[in-house]
Amino acid sequence: MTERQEILDFGMTFPDVYIDTPFRDDNWVLLRYRKNKRAFAWTYERKGHIWVNVKADPMWRDFWRNEYPAVIPAYHQNKEHWNSIILDGSIPEKDIKQMIKESYILICGAGCAVRR
Repeated sequence: MTERQEILDFGMTFPDVYIDTPFRDDNWVLLRYRKNKRAFAWTYERKGHIWVNVKADPMWRDFWRNEYPAVIPAYHQNKEHWNSIILDGSIPEKDIKQMIKESYILICGAGCAVRR
């Protein structure tokens, strides 16, 4: 996965998700959970790559950061709870999808319909 549309398409496979562009800057495209309007994936272009900010359980946050140099403390968000994934082709698709899925589960709460 290296393209924004791939991230958006994958995110839209989860229940009750919509795409949002809440800022005056069209570079920021978010995936939100409809029931609480919380975003679980923030996509944007930076330094020649698409980046995706995802919420991360603090127990897994450092695992992902240590596993891949292209996973770093989140740009423009709380670094304790969010990671940035730089889509430079160095992270296997299955792991990108896992991080997005974990973010979705964290923001949707007890009503989450996705298997943990």
